[in-house]
Amino acid sequence: MLRLEASDALLVVDLQNDFCPGGALAVPDGDSIILPINRVAAAFRHVLLTQDWHPADHGSFASQHPGAAPFQTVELAYGPQTLWPDHCVQGTWGADFHETVHLQQAELVLRKGFRREIDSYSAFVENDRRTPTGLAAYLRERGLGRLFLVGLALDYCVHYSALDGRAAGLEVIVLEDLCRAIDLQGSLAGARRAMQTAGARLATSGELA
Repeated sequence: MLRLEASDALLVVDLQNDFCPGGALAVPDGDSIILPINRVAAAFRHVLLTQDWHPADHGSFASQHPGAAPFQTVELAYGPQTLWPDHCVQGTWGADFHETVHLQQAELVLRKGFRREIDSYSAFVENDRRTPTGLAAYLRERGLGRLFLVGLALDYCVHYSALDGRAAGLEVIVLEDLCRAIDLQGSLAGARRAMQTAGARLATSGELA
């Protein structure tokens, strides 16, 4: 069992309209985890949210690359980048949190992906692997040392947040039943292996005491 402590934080990743059914980049069954996350979050003293927040001309959008299609991979200045449909554009319905998200107790909403030239999966470091979001410092200053991760998508933003949380010296626990995956070309299996290799624990919400 996982007994919650005062220094634990729950990081809720990208529960936004565009990642839910009907959205521009819908994760299959993505909305099914929201109500269980609302319930589990009530047990945590510290709840943090991330929000994808792209300008309309973001460099990761296939629409910005003539002749390209979503889910192709291209080389950007920082390396390989999957191209996505336009999604989570600042100020649009798609970027809003899903209407069933009820986490008013959240202490922080961390916006990511707002720099046009860099995509951002992780809540800690953008895809150039050099630009920090400031989350690691925030957690250190608050004395929060164990991070539970839930949300969308398990094989992208949750996965990279778990890896970077471990790199920042945090104990990281991913509650898999409160995540959903895109699973592009085996990305889910690869993400699970990488998280475990990095020392993140894969668990379920049923293990919370």
